[in-house]
Amino acid sequence: MKKSRPLKIVLGLFATLALVLVAVVIFILTFDWNRARPWINHRVSDSIGREFAINGDLRVHWEQGDATEPGWRRYVPRPRISAANVSIANPAWTTAGPQMASVGSIVVAVHPLPLLHKEVVITDLEVDKVTVAAQRRADGSNTWTFKDNGPSEWEVDIQRLSLGEGDLRYLDDGIKLDLRAKASGINEGADAQKYGLRFDLSGSYRNAPVTGGGKVGKVLTLRDEHSNFPVQAQANLGKNKIAIEGQITDPRAPAGLDLKLSLGGASMADLYPLTGVLLPETPPYATTGRLIGKKAGAIWNWTYKDFSGTVGGSDLEGTLAYSPRKPRPLLTGAVTSRQLRLEDLGPTIGAESNEKKANRGKPQNQPDDKALPVEQFNTAKWDALDADVKFTGKKLVRTHDIPLQDIETHIKMNNKVLTLTPLNFGMAGGDITSNIKLDGRQKVIDAQVRMAARHLKIRQLFPKLESMQASVGEVTADAALAGKGNSVSAMLATSSGEMGATVSEGSVSKFILEAAGLNIANLVFVKLFGDKQIQLNCMAGDFVVEHGKAEARRFVVDTQEAVINVSGNVDMAKETLDFDVRPHTKGVRIISLRTPLYARGTFTNPDVGPQKGPLALKAGAAVALATVVSPIAAVIPLINPGKVEPVDCKALLAEANQTRSEARTAPIKKH
Repeated sequence: MKKSRPLKIVLGLFATLALVLVAVVIFILTFDWNRARPWINHRVSDSIGREFAINGDLRVHWEQGDATEPGWRRYVPRPRISAANVSIANPAWTTAGPQMASVGSIVVAVHPLPLLHKEVVITDLEVDKVTVAAQRRADGSNTWTFKDNGPSEWEVDIQRLSLGEGDLRYLDDGIKLDLRAKASGINEGADAQKYGLRFDLSGSYRNAPVTGGGKVGKVLTLRDEHSNFPVQAQANLGKNKIAIEGQITDPRAPAGLDLKLSLGGASMADLYPLTGVLLPETPPYATTGRLIGKKAGAIWNWTYKDFSGTVGGSDLEGTLAYSPRKPRPLLTGAVTSRQLRLEDLGPTIGAESNEKKANRGKPQNQPDDKALPVEQFNTAKWDALDADVKFTGKKLVRTHDIPLQDIETHIKMNNKVLTLTPLNFGMAGGDITSNIKLDGRQKVIDAQVRMAARHLKIRQLFPKLESMQASVGEVTADAALAGKGNSVSAMLATSSGEMGATVSEGSVSKFILEAAGLNIANLVFVKLFGDKQIQLNCMAGDFVVEHGKAEARRFVVDTQEAVINVSGNVDMAKETLDFDVRPHTKGVRIISLRTPLYARGTFTNPDVGPQKGPLALKAGAAVALATVVSPIAAVIPLINPGKVEPVDCKALLAEANQTRSEARTAPIKKH
């Protein structure tokens, strides 16, 4: 029976199709794919707008499908494509290197069926000997953005990735980063559960050298939206050490990060080239806290939360936030300390630097016998940022001096104007309140200071002076000064204003008073049989300050046994004093050389002694009477009759305090 013509046609078509399929399979299996490299290179280069090249061997192997897949799909063969020496060129403007990426070898296994609905499913991707050179310019343009061909209809899914060795160089002109990394994949071991890549770092950041290493998450997680990408790294950045551990939110387009951050180094000032944040010269420091970054538009805001650390012998803790706003970044937050040593802040507060202390005895721009701090404030970097930080401290220690307690201040820096309003602390059993303003917008700082001291205990003001420990008096003091200069010494040398102090009713050492009055008999008695206290009725001193010279407008000390009047001045520019001290006894003193005293010399080398004229007259009179009359008569000139007008202490203190309550930072006319 003959076959019908239609059946013959159908059978012929099937036979032809089978022959074509066999031919295609034979072609695929035997075709030299290296002959297709020029065509592939051209098509890919044209698509991305950058030169692409497969320079090595290109092969396609077929293998059986994954046995774990259900149904007939497991029998569909899959191509396994391998290529050697693959590269993508960088734009001509880059300085990172001629090739953006080059790969020694790459192997790709592709599932063919998803290609029918425009999905590339890469079941295996193996990459080895990778070199990447990427760069971002200050304007935001970069080397990894290719030609825009519009939205792609194809989707890519990588199911397994294996990484070999690689090298990376990344240049970021915007933050002055030149980073190099040698990386290798983590494909086995305990770390493979969390991390996918380990690396070693070198390079520079803001011209500071960088070395270090670490681990990051699996590269495949970069394809997932809103994923958390783990990071662990440690590095030496210049003279500073840094360690981070945490995660980056949505690493494909980072929107935030949360890292444990540890910092340490020789001085916090060394962080300026790394962070752009102005910090003081300090002793070695170490700190640990939580670094939180949140992206708002194109701006990253940073918070160093719940940090704690040490600077020299000081401890600090708190939270600081940094916002890179325009025209200057802003630093805000609150910091506390249990113990803060003033020397740890060094020249930031005008103290003598460790370097200058080490160089004592060598020629300096400033003489070594200066008593007031001469270290210069560095205003050149005051415009690096604005600040609004509150600080509280339990104890502030000043070397060889009286410690301060319960410090509270609000530090603000705005356009190179630094204010500490208020700056309050406890001292010597009392309290000091102050407001300080340093305007650094000009070459020379314009400084203004207001200060008020209340209830300072005399014995605590002189803790190392044994003869003062029985004193119970309290000191009240005020100052209002304005000056210009880039050091504390220069500011005081040019200052004008007022300052004064009063001591309310209390007691002081009789030994000190008698020594000042040169009452020989009482001085010998005290030396032999001990000291005793003298009732202090009051003390009031007011100074008017003009161009660094503080003139005593009023200086009176009233005790139960004497009234002491002091006149003269203190020259803060020359650091000299010139006082005339005139004690007047309230009772009769026998064998007294009580005479006007002088207090002169420099702050570091004062000279105190009796006025030679009056003392010589007394001594001469005694000698004359002893010669002409009798030796007993020689005692007469050494008797002090004790005639002195009483002091109205209540009125004196009220007048002095009223004057200071109206103090201004400009000189007023003397009384």
